[in-house]
Amino acid sequence: MKKQPKKSQKTTHATKPKHKKKSIPTGTTPSSAKYGAEQITVLEGLDPVRKRPSMYIGNTAETGLHHLIWEAVDNSIDEAMAGFCTEITVRLLPNFTISVEDNGRGIPVEKHPVTKKSTLETVMTTLHAGGKFGGGGYKVSGGLHGVGISVVNALSSYLRAEVKRDGKLWVQEYKNGNAINTVRAKGTAKGTGTNIIFTPSTKVFTVHEFDWNYILNHLRQQAYLTRGVRIIALDQRDAQRTKSHTLYFEGGIASFVRHINHNKEIKQETIFYVEKERENIKVEIALQYTNEYKEFIATYANNITNSEGGTHLQGFRTALTRTLNNYARKQGFLKEKDANLSGEDVREGLTAIISVKLAEPQFEGQTKSKLGNAEVRPVVDAVLAESLSIFLEEHPRDAKEIFSKCLLAAQARQAARVARESVLRKGALEGMTLPGKLADCSSRDPQESELFIVEGDSAGGSAKQGRNRQFQAILPLRGKILNVERARIDKMLGNNEIKNLIIALGTNIAEQMNLEKLRYHRIVIMTDADVDGAHIRTLLLTLFYRYFPDLITKAHLYIAQPPLFRLQKGKQITYAFNENEKEKMLTEFLKNIPDTIKAGKKVPKIKEPTEAHSDEEIGVGESVKGISIQRYKGLGEMNPSQLWETTMDPTTRTLKLVTIEDATKADEMFDILMGSEVAPRKRFIQTHAKDVKNLDI
Repeated sequence: MKKQPKKSQKTTHATKPKHKKKSIPTGTTPSSAKYGAEQITVLEGLDPVRKRPSMYIGNTAETGLHHLIWEAVDNSIDEAMAGFCTEITVRLLPNFTISVEDNGRGIPVEKHPVTKKSTLETVMTTLHAGGKFGGGGYKVSGGLHGVGISVVNALSSYLRAEVKRDGKLWVQEYKNGNAINTVRAKGTAKGTGTNIIFTPSTKVFTVHEFDWNYILNHLRQQAYLTRGVRIIALDQRDAQRTKSHTLYFEGGIASFVRHINHNKEIKQETIFYVEKERENIKVEIALQYTNEYKEFIATYANNITNSEGGTHLQGFRTALTRTLNNYARKQGFLKEKDANLSGEDVREGLTAIISVKLAEPQFEGQTKSKLGNAEVRPVVDAVLAESLSIFLEEHPRDAKEIFSKCLLAAQARQAARVARESVLRKGALEGMTLPGKLADCSSRDPQESELFIVEGDSAGGSAKQGRNRQFQAILPLRGKILNVERARIDKMLGNNEIKNLIIALGTNIAEQMNLEKLRYHRIVIMTDADVDGAHIRTLLLTLFYRYFPDLITKAHLYIAQPPLFRLQKGKQITYAFNENEKEKMLTEFLKNIPDTIKAGKKVPKIKEPTEAHSDEEIGVGESVKGISIQRYKGLGEMNPSQLWETTMDPTTRTLKLVTIEDATKADEMFDILMGSEVAPRKRFIQTHAKDVKNLDI
């Protein structure tokens, strides 16, 4: 989750000019209006990257920083997919430095015929220079298609490239993307390979720390998608506490499916897996059915995550529905009078990984979230239909379990349709019958409107009084909503609190969701800063993740950050959001005791920040007024003005934007925390119990 920057609501007004505007003779223009050759800026080499880094890596915060690692790793993965690399080592080194080493062919070092420089220097300092163009170097590849490693170089304060080729170790160093010496041989070397060591520029990036778990999860995904490659991850930032993981999965994406389902109740014992190449497109599919109500399908093209699917997903869905219906008719699972199973029916409880590799992938958008190659759809369709038909014939017991699951889903779908029609009436969605507890805002412009989902009537009352009625709506919830991770949609729609929320949003739900009808472009979860509040927040996040995923991916869902403490010393008032902040503020208050304290008056010793203070402990003597501390047990304890000032005022509040960085990890976490299996949740609690501080009982 990411914090939303504070936004100012102040408006500025134009003032009248103090001087008269000079007239411009006919046929002339002011110098500022000239538009000629001198106004055209030409950025050479890697200057465009340094000028606009976000165009190449998304942003200059955590995501962009780690993207540099992905680009270096992608080059090594490309070597592995081409059959020349079997091992990749990623090291986190001291002083904000990363090393990515492989045993591939090594970047060529001989003079390039076009640039007349070493090929290594050409690749490292020139955009769109690499083996991914022209089809000679790589049959398929990921990354930024030839700009990746040069972008890494451009945004690094220091980079060192080491290449093993022809029995020698070739080295070149760069500073801010510019070569500081020529490519030179430094002794002999066994084998071949490339090692890129780089230090991201602290002037470019706002985050100066790598996230070990984030890196490990990404590398694990790449190891699953590239069967047979060994990825070694080493955290060597602290010499006393080195971490090491070796990631190797002979089963590839079939192992990936097994990993995703390891905490779930399995319906189909044998994982279906197929790997075939047709029309120069390599298709890999693995799938398995579980007893869950939700589907999980992840799609990849050239090892790049396609969060919005694309043509490979379309081909998969079409073939899956058609093949299962054909088999069901043939085996008598479906009678002549029965309707066909729908796409929803055959995907309930399904876990599937779809990976395609092709020479010229076409993605929709800069983020490559959707594959657009039309030729991929019929290839995936044909490969899955043919192989799944054979699998069902060869595994009759698994086939029976799959169809019992699908038929049960079809019955539930009919019940859900009746429930949905009773709740999601056309009039309700158009705002004609909004929930009675909803305190709506005056504005009808969704872009400026925001909905606060509040815990309880008490907090709802404070929020309604403290809000800005123009653009802020309040919806109080009574108690804890249903855990939708354990319920089908028909049962979910019978829950009044969820029903009210769906109607208030106006978007419909699940497959019928229409984001264009969203009534508020900011939905803010505002719960108490205690354990119950965290539980309610998790239940709401589960609902949004499972049934309103577009609200998350399109950046509409936020979490409010109410304070836990109010500290007052005289007229000075401040708020703390956790115990650590409270202790720091106490320390600052006590440091600023006036020097006019009379001799002989005792000043209390400042306690360590980890130890709590009571009002008696922080009293500072007879002549100095004590510090008043108020702990908010809930939002309802704040008066409206305090709630507005700390949590709802756009000029002072802090909101956390809810995002999904790793869909596989997010799905696994929701399943552990909110699923029906108790054992995984117990293990999670035992593992992380020591991390919980200041727990309210």
